[in-house]
This record gives sequence, C-alpha cells and structure tokens, in this order.
Amino acid sequence: MLRVPVLSKSGKPLMPTKPSRTRRWLKEGKAKVVHNDLECFAIQLTFDAQENVQPIAVGIDPGKHYSGIGVQSGSFTLWMGHLVLPFKTVKERMELRRVMRRARRGRRINRKLPYSERCHRQKRFDNRKQKKLPPSIRANKQLELRVLKELFKLFPISAIHYELVMADVDRTSGRKSARSGVGFSPVMIGQRQMLTWLSELAPVTTHQGWQRDGHGTSQLRQWLGLAKDKKNKANQTPVTHAVDGVTLAAFEFIRWQEWHSDNAKHGGWCGNVQITPAPFAIVRRPPISRRQLHLCVPSRGGKRRKYGGTVTRHGFRKGDKVIAEKAGKTYIGWCSGDTKKQVSVSDVNWKRLGQFSAKKVQLLQRSTGLIVVPTTGLSNLAASSGSV
Repeated sequence: MLRVPVLSKSGKPLMPTKPSRTRRWLKEGKAKVVHNDLECFAIQLTFDAQENVQPIAVGIDPGKHYSGIGVQSGSFTLWMGHLVLPFKTVKERMELRRVMRRARRGRRINRKLPYSERCHRQKRFDNRKQKKLPPSIRANKQLELRVLKELFKLFPISAIHYELVMADVDRTSGRKSARSGVGFSPVMIGQRQMLTWLSELAPVTTHQGWQRDGHGTSQLRQWLGLAKDKKNKANQTPVTHAVDGVTLAAFEFIRWQEWHSDNAKHGGWCGNVQITPAPFAIVRRPPISRRQLHLCVPSRGGKRRKYGGTVTRHGFRKGDKVIAEKAGKTYIGWCSGDTKKQVSVSDVNWKRLGQFSAKKVQLLQRSTGLIVVPTTGLSNLAASSGSV
C-alpha cells in the first residue's frame, strides 16, 4: 500500500500515513495539501501531534548519465526516482564554449606583424591547481544533492547509503578486469566531494556494487528477489536504476552475518524489510542555454540576436510549466523559448511540442529548476522480502 508524506504543523517531516487516513484528515480539516518541488502528494497537519519517527533510509546509485534513488523504511518502500543527469549536455556546451573562445582570441591577433609584436597574452600557470570538479561532474552531483534535499523535506530520513563506483582495469594489460579493483571512470570523480555534502545531512554508509566477499549490492538485490534491467540503461523504468537505490536503502535494515564451522566459513543475510509498491518519478534538469553574447555564426549587419537566458518577452520563464491551446487541442509542457508573438513549449524530454500564441498559453507552475514526471505505483518491483 502506498504511503503519503506527512509534515507537522511546524513543517517537520513525520512518518508517512495511509491514503485513507489522509482523506479523512483532509475532509475533517485536520490537514492541508502542501506543494513540493518533486510533485509528490504530501499533506501538512493543522494540529499539534507527537513527533515519533522510525528509521528511514535513502539509497543512492550514482551513474554517468542516469542515477537511481530509493527511500525505504522497514515496512514500506516510500519513493523511487530515476534521475536523468545533465552530463552529456554540459560536456558538449563546455567544448563549444572552448572552441568559440579560441576563435575570438584568434581573430584579435594581427598576423601581419612579427610574432614578438603580436597581441598574445602571457602563459599563466597559477590557475592549474586542479582542485575543482569538472562542470559536467559537478552538474551531476548537484542534481543528485538537490533531489536528496527535497526528500529530506518530505521524510524523516535518518541514514544515507551510497554506492561507490570503481572501474576495474588490469594494471599489466590495461584491459578491464573484474577483480583488479584499479581503474578510472567519470563516475568516480567527485565521489569524495559528494560524500562530504551528504555527511552534512545524515550519517553516510558506503557500499560496493560487487564485492569479493559476496555481500554487495548485487547479492542483496538477488536475495530480495528484485529484478534489474541491464540491457538498456536509458529506459526510464524502476528496474533500471531505482531498484538499486531501494536495495542500498535496505542495507539499513539487513546485515550480512558470517559464522564459522569446523571445516568451512558461512554467512547469510539477517534482518527484515518489506519491498512494496511506491511512487516513481523521472527527474531531470531543464537544459536551458545560458545567455550568449557571441554566437557561432555571426549575424548580418553586426546586430546580435537574443539567444539563451531564462527571461521571455511574454512574462514566462524558461522551465515554467504551462498549458497551451492550438487548433482545438490542449498541450501541457514546459516553456523552452519565445518569439515576438509566440511561446515555444516542450515536453519532458525537451522536444518541442510546438509554438503557440502567447495569448493562448497559461502558467501552471513557476520553474523550480527541475522537470518531474510522477507515475503511478509500482507493481513490477514489489517482491517478497527475506527475513532471518
């Protein structure tokens, strides 16, 4: 059974409750619906109540293009998320910015002069300290952190379980090895910084996806009976990445225990957790272009056209959720651009639905920096839990 997040009268997250109790509280005026940036249905009590909470954990399965997050208590799965990370978009835009910068510097040089008289800037090596994260990696981590902070506003999370990523590369041959544990991957960059940010929210426990001792994330997922889709990681379904987030959160309630006999070493999972249907959402960041003063293709007459930025000429901001009408059909999407008389509306994948007259576009919700597509409860992920 699904659970509804509950906030106290002062806004502090409490234990989620049943939908039937939620309907009764709303009908009696004891609660009201509150908005959140994850578009998860939640209520806030209008009376003082006891703030007794139980352990709730969140699991994070980071990736290069996609990440999975799951919120789990001992008896219920509370929320699952599939994050579409902006790694590819940011990387492409940083490369384009580098090309444009080099082109501008090349155009200002008078190549008819001798090299010693040209306008070359001196080399600077004091800015090569390599202590900052690449913009693409930082954007990934910031999106994960943003979603996690929103979850902390909805649930009384007491623990964070984070999966460490390590590329396996053989030192001698340079090829990938399943057992060497030495290597490099873009997902590995920024893990230390991410753990520092997470430690400010709650205690953090790290795990490895496939451990040699046989009790990693993969083994626990199989013991819980949860299916995982490994063929296409781009599928926006719970069984691609969110399932690992739920598995990581289950580590809070299940432990691997080893015992020894006279002739062998044994072990098994101890604990109890219930995997239940839960709300599932697809979250991404709107790929809004920054304001550009110099375009790749110079405009005629030297007059630059407006490109990028979040402000439009019709009172909307890029990323605002709007409803538009055209030819008798109604479209719901996000504002992605504008012309002199029209507003561009895009879908969740930032594909343009069309250009609509500004007079037939209405604002539904101001931009929060997130595009969230909530779905219904999950039946294909529910499985019987193990207990020892």
